[in-house]
Amino acid sequence: MTDAPLTDDDYAELLAFRTELRRFLRHSEEAAQAAGLTPALHQLLLAIRGAGRQEPTISTVAEALQVRHHTAVELVQRAERDGLVRRRRDAEDQRQVRLRLTARGRRQLEQLTRAHLPLIRALAQRLNAVDD
Repeated sequence: MTDAPLTDDDYAELLAFRTELRRFLRHSEEAAQAAGLTPALHQLLLAIRGAGRQEPTISTVAEALQVRHHTAVELVQRAERDGLVRRRRDAEDQRQVRLRLTARGRRQLEQLTRAHLPLIRALAQRLNAVDD
């Protein structure tokens, strides 16, 4: 980081980035609600599926969601009641709870992800144009 004075272009670039980011988040929230999910549940499903082959723990999900552990537990409980998520004890460490999506959770997340991919690509293009 330099101490060089900031220019009008620096502020315009930051504004463009934050505007596009907020536009994407608003669209994402609206898409989740249209699919019958809260934005938090959508993010939970994404955190579970996005963890890769290893089923994530509640702690891993809490980190991805940037929430406290007990908040993640409550969210997982809600998702479990809604038939979106299943919990199981880790075979090697019984203290750990592993999370996986149900078939319903996978279907809903796939639908939302398909709706988001064009937006992500368009956002990337607009942000790249800001840098030019």
